[in-house]
Amino acid sequence: MATTRKAPRGKGGRNITVTRTRRTVQFAMLALVLTGTFALGANCERWCPFGAVEALYAYAVEGNMICSLGTSNFFIFGGVLLMTFLLRRAFCGYICPIGTISELLGALGRRLKIPTVEITRAPDHILAGLKYVVLAIILWFTYQAGELVFRGFCPGYALISRNGTDITVWAYVVSGTIAGASLLIAVPFCRWLCPLAAVLNPISRFGLTRVERDLSVCRDCGLCAKSCPVAVPVDRLEEVTAARCTSCMNCIDACPQAQDDLPAISLRLARPLSQRWSQAALIAVLLACTGGAVAASYALPIPSYVKSRGTRPQRVAETRLEIHDLGCRGRANLLFYFIERDDFYEIPGYIQLKAWPGPGVADVHVSYDPALAGEDGIRQAITEPYYDVLADFWRMPPFRIEGYDPLAPR
Repeated sequence: MATTRKAPRGKGGRNITVTRTRRTVQFAMLALVLTGTFALGANCERWCPFGAVEALYAYAVEGNMICSLGTSNFFIFGGVLLMTFLLRRAFCGYICPIGTISELLGALGRRLKIPTVEITRAPDHILAGLKYVVLAIILWFTYQAGELVFRGFCPGYALISRNGTDITVWAYVVSGTIAGASLLIAVPFCRWLCPLAAVLNPISRFGLTRVERDLSVCRDCGLCAKSCPVAVPVDRLEEVTAARCTSCMNCIDACPQAQDDLPAISLRLARPLSQRWSQAALIAVLLACTGGAVAASYALPIPSYVKSRGTRPQRVAETRLEIHDLGCRGRANLLFYFIERDDFYEIPGYIQLKAWPGPGVADVHVSYDPALAGEDGIRQAITEPYYDVLADFWRMPPFRIEGYDPLAPR
């Protein structure tokens, strides 16, 4: 007769395998961010889901992204929204590097026997409202300025800033304060201040995944509530529907009754699953949403800068260029300035500029009426000096088109 082997359990009923699996995922995601930033020189800001929230207004109204961000932010944000609808705020419990560091600092505080500070339910609810205030302040000033005005104060950016020239000392003050508080209080930033959490909470409240407590089996020991990093009173609930639940499974791990054959607490996905399979399915969904968002951003390259002029003609041609020194939105605006010129090199007819600004060589697509303009005229408009009559000033173009020499005879 076949037997089922139980997962090894630690003190207090903790399932060591499940706990270590979540820690492994957290470490892997943190290592991915740090390796991409410092070893590969990648712009990890373009994969920050909150960047999409900050950039949404400028892209919808002006057709361009705030500098240092890209349309990849929208794709990863869509993936996070999907995983939140399916798994509640599992992004916070498994993927977010700030959440990971905060949890690790909390574990370090317990190991060092630093006294923990318990926040009672009423103050906790009041403090939880602060993240909506933080979100409103950030979005208001960002939309007004059209720039990431709080970038120099962001603990996430303090983690991935390579040169320190675009970050203030306040970012390290904020990060140090959060780190110090995390030694005493369970994930304080995630619970009370994180603006992304404020965005995700309304969706998380209706998340399909939920923790369920079997009242017929539960011993009412309260260990599940004590183990919850975001202070959900699991021991008082039959079903956890709190928006702040991260599906971390700490409450399930802590339950002395959490055996595969007789669970007091379980994570319900599409149907009841064993503890180990619940976590495996959860991680699979997280990876599928993340990987799908990354793949979609490459398969569907949406321009991060779009400008149009005039009425679309019946016939439209498009030239595709590779342009150097088109690093961000400011340079893209300058490029459009040269295309919009009104001197000898003026480009008549319908114009639409689509660009993907970034380091190195940037892709640029220019649409035009072939009856009124041509590819050579567009290249000349981009690379020839422009005399600004109003400013009484010659403006020299900083752009270089790959494979095009403006001095070559034509």
